Amino acid sequence: MPQYKCRLFVLALFFILGAGAFGDSVRIATYNVRNYLVMDRHVGGTWRPSYPKPESEKTVIRKVIRSAAPDILVLQEIGTVDFLEELRADLASEGLDYPYAIHLEGADTERHLALLSKLPAKEVVKHTDLEFNYLGRRETVKRGLLEASFEGVDGRTFTIFSVHLKSRWTTDKEDPESALRRTREAEVCRDRIIERTLDQGNGDFIIAGDFNDHPNTGTMRRFYRRGDLAIGSLLPAADSRGELWTYFYEKAATYQLVDGFVVSSELKSAVKAGEGKIVDIDGALSGSDHRMVYADLVFDKIEAAP
Repeated sequence: MPQYKCRLFVLALFFILGAGAFGDSVRIATYNVRNYLVMDRHVGGTWRPSYPKPESEKTVIRKVIRSAAPDILVLQEIGTVDFLEELRADLASEGLDYPYAIHLEGADTERHLALLSKLPAKEVVKHTDLEFNYLGRRETVKRGLLEASFEGVDGRTFTIFSVHLKSRWTTDKEDPESALRRTREAEVCRDRIIERTLDQGNGDFIIAGDFNDHPNTGTMRRFYRRGDLAIGSLLPAADSRGELWTYFYEKAATYQLVDGFVVSSELKSAVKAGEGKIVDIDGALSGSDHRMVYADLVFDKIEAAP
């Protein structure tokens, strides 16, 4: 199956006294920014067709991002490239600059995966060819799988895989809450991740995003192991109050854990304190119904942007 690959080569100028560096850690965050795009929506109690995300919500989104100031920011539910560039420019105007941006458009033409980074990517692969059998027909992973690898000055490479699996909303009565479809998406994503990492002797990777499912489901177990092959484990994360939820489902008034990181066995030792953090600043839910999760990876040195 074809892969759409692009390699990013970055020319850096180094001063006589040495290259700039982030120090010994890199902060990675994942954040579903909830419909950062044009769509029909209610705004201020009024129905607005083809309306962009309100500025008040965008302001909160940026406040959440700035509160954690990640070095690498993995995004879900961003719109077109123009919306990603708008967010990047607005963050830069507020003092948080991301020189590098990656956008992936999958089968879903509205909600996309993206990545903003202070570090240059060594390699980027946009997996939009992931197909699977589903209820007697062939389907494609709706948002694709975004792969980005980064290398430190010590030569150690780590890879981030970004996912946003199918939501529980569906009109298909044969698959209530899209449980089967999510499992099939997870399987084909997992198999590609194994091909790109463990099969090639690379054990330093992290799977980040919105899994749209709980930790102990068939969907999530697909990312933990395949048969006798151990893949990774869900990174524990909590907010300042010790609460574990990352998504508020307003319709059912429930709090759920659906966002975060699955970290490979080899990379887990690099996670600071062995756990992540959930951002719970005041008013965060007025920007998105998901909460940002972040973790710090500790290395000797990580190459910085020029």
